Amino acid sequence: MSKRVLILSFSPIKADPRVMRQIRSLEGRFELSVAGFGPAPEGHFSFHDIDAVVPASLPTKAARAAALLAGLYERYYWQSPFVRNILATVQSISFDLVIANDVVSLPAALQIAQGSPVMLDAHEYSPKEFEDLWRWRVFFAGFYTYLCRKYLPRVASMTTVCQGIAEAYQEFGVSPKVVLNCPVQQHLPVRPVDPGRIRLIHHGGAVRSRKIELMIKMMHHLDHRYTLDLMLVDTDPRYLSRLRDLAAADSRIRFREPVPMEDIAATINEYDIGVFLLPPVNFNYQMALPNKFFEFIQARLAVAIGPSPEMGQLATGHGFGIVAPSFEPQELAARISSLSAQDIERLKHRADHASYELHTGRSTEILLSEVQRLVV
Repeated sequence: MSKRVLILSFSPIKADPRVMRQIRSLEGRFELSVAGFGPAPEGHFSFHDIDAVVPASLPTKAARAAALLAGLYERYYWQSPFVRNILATVQSISFDLVIANDVVSLPAALQIAQGSPVMLDAHEYSPKEFEDLWRWRVFFAGFYTYLCRKYLPRVASMTTVCQGIAEAYQEFGVSPKVVLNCPVQQHLPVRPVDPGRIRLIHHGGAVRSRKIELMIKMMHHLDHRYTLDLMLVDTDPRYLSRLRDLAAADSRIRFREPVPMEDIAATINEYDIGVFLLPPVNFNYQMALPNKFFEFIQARLAVAIGPSPEMGQLATGHGFGIVAPSFEPQELAARISSLSAQDIERLKHRADHASYELHTGRSTEILLSEVQRLVV
């Protein structure tokens, strides 16, 4: 009889690359259920949409904020609409394993599991996730630290996205395995570089704290040979509008429509350099090793980044990237300017070599090994 596995995430499942990789790794091997926010992805599994359809009233929001400020974290958690929805939806179903995505889903996962093992995949370091925002520090820092202290010791297995975050979680008595954010392997060509037109690309969410404007300012320090395309998901319309205004005077900077995540590598394969300048405004940004970094590799691009340690270690170790000495845009521009067309092509060929190692295959092996160990 096939084992029953539930994947739980308080996120839009179809747009969550890490959760989607879990689904693709496990569907067909287990009797799989997925719970999160719709729309439902296609696949061979049952899907439960647990999004809260009705917005909370102002008095309800005030009461929940007061609970956080008073340290009434259990009350705040169990009254959450998402938590109540998931418990009402699947608590009557028996599972052999529950996979919780991020710490916020862990208490609900433990209750749903009813003694079956729970595996936690932490996409971020929750106690410091948005520490750059004062509202988050006031209302949520203590809440997430509490969840980690109380519930992390109860997990049967834990994974996370990089070594730096894995080490940070050890203070809560766990030793997470690292599962990198690698996409499916793509078989794409290494395209030649036109010395007269060197094409830069950045893609991802239009998120203010990522300071995407720094990459626009970087273009002020690059000559006419360089172009920059920004393929941004409109997660913050006002911020995206501001970025468009900042770039309006420079015809070398274009905005293009985002594509489905499974098409990203093939779409950006036409470019030369993938750029990501991410100041470490919080701990998770300091330790960032994101999907886009590995999509650059699968697209056979040279990679240009600031001194982010996790990305830098892979970029220099495999030889497919350059690392600026600081997060100042002019410093990254200087490093890019120092590359000849031949240098860029050499980096692209090294990305090609790295693409055969840095893909989802190894991540799937780790995930399957843990799941099979837990459901025996």
